[in-house]
Amino acid sequence: MTRARRTGLDAGIDGWQRVSGKLIGVELANALAGGLIGAALGTVLVFAFAPLGWSVIGVVVIVTGIRMILAPRRVRSIGYVLRDDDLVFRRGILFSRLVAVPYGRMQLVDVNRGPVARLLGLAELRFVTAAATSDVTIRGLPEPTAARLRDQLVEAAEERRVGL
Repeated sequence: MTRARRTGLDAGIDGWQRVSGKLIGVELANALAGGLIGAALGTVLVFAFAPLGWSVIGVVVIVTGIRMILAPRRVRSIGYVLRDDDLVFRRGILFSRLVAVPYGRMQLVDVNRGPVARLLGLAELRFVTAAATSDVTIRGLPEPTAARLRDQLVEAAEERRVGL
């Protein structure tokens, strides 16, 4: 459990849970993989169109560097809290997102694991609701936490839907 900042959209919400710090490794691997693919494309362009190819490589290096520098801060911005009637999720540094998903509106709670996340023992939890814009994915949860949270949310959703 972490202390919430007292400013911004989440000022009145206490009890924020953070995702695992291992998610930083996943984010760094994703940034590096994207950078390598972009650099390979730039290398091919160097042989065909030298100025354009070097420009692409330069942009790829800069963007990859920025992604790698911002990865730890982006991961620390992710949080969730379970309240009596809903789950509140936040993420984002520059563009912040704060979503409250009522338990009774959850239609699907899904646990996914990518190859790098699986190596680190992480999973992501995805909630689908009737509204297309309120889908939420919490990445970087330890596998046991994701499974426990999935079961807890499914139970809460079933209890709330009985009254509908």
